[in-house]
Amino acid sequence: MNIALWVLQGLIAFVMTAAGGMKLSTPREKLTEKMPWVNDFSAGQVKLIGLAQVLGAIGLVAPWATGILPVLTPIAAVGLALIMGGAVATHVRRKEPVVPAVVFVPLCVVIALGRFGVFG
Repeated sequence: MNIALWVLQGLIAFVMTAAGGMKLSTPREKLTEKMPWVNDFSAGQVKLIGLAQVLGAIGLVAPWATGILPVLTPIAAVGLALIMGGAVATHVRRKEPVVPAVVFVPLCVVIALGRFGVFG
């Protein structure tokens, strides 16, 4: 189970780092071309979402890998699940495809439950 959780953590951390990094480094006006939902948020809110994704990605890997406050890893997974839940709500409201965000919610929940020790 540990290996499966590490694979999930690595994949989700990679995707969240890429997505969050793009939101942090790209001007809002350029983001609207590929992500129309950005029009519903201020530039500061978009940057905050990106920062939360990057910090969540770090939280998925660093605490568990170093053994320093490993409880932060499942907490980061819960945080990312909440962020992705917000993404689902935004996309549903805007009648946009929700599949990518919907996939990440249960994966983050599995990581949280696994790292909290629910699976034994």
